[in-house]
Amino acid sequence: MELTGSRIIAADRAVVWERLTDPDTLKACIPGCEELDGSIADGFEAMVKQKIGPVKATFKGAVTVSDLVEEQSYKISGEGKGGVAGFAKGRADVRLQDAEDGGTELIYDVHAEVGGKLAQLGSRLIHGTARRLADQFFDNFTAAVEGPAEERQSEAAES
Repeated sequence: MELTGSRIIAADRAVVWERLTDPDTLKACIPGCEELDGSIADGFEAMVKQKIGPVKATFKGAVTVSDLVEEQSYKISGEGKGGVAGFAKGRADVRLQDAEDGGTELIYDVHAEVGGKLAQLGSRLIHGTARRLADQFFDNFTAAVEGPAEERQSEAAES
């Protein structure tokens, strides 16, 4: 399954890059992430709990980051095993560029695969769940970089 998208984040590229490579920010933004240990340079061990349709699973696995181009792009890939639920693996190409009206545009291309019971749920359910989780991650990430929406709205009203 393939997912692509982009987000405009009201921060300069250096700030977005710093947060995009910060393990604490990533852990806080990944839906269901309970553990994320390691570093960008050495890779991460992760534990994520998710409910996909009727299947609840705890995925344990490894995440690696490669092809880092400071403040511009990286590839992140991982694979997690969810016991009897099956497995999930995927990769994302993440790029940053200056947005036309200021801020930073974060562009992503994701390729994901599932197997086991998860694969039996059907592609529409899997794709919908993957889209929801991606949106949730990027909503969380945008809030982590920009601050909560209420705070941004009150700052905009004061300007």
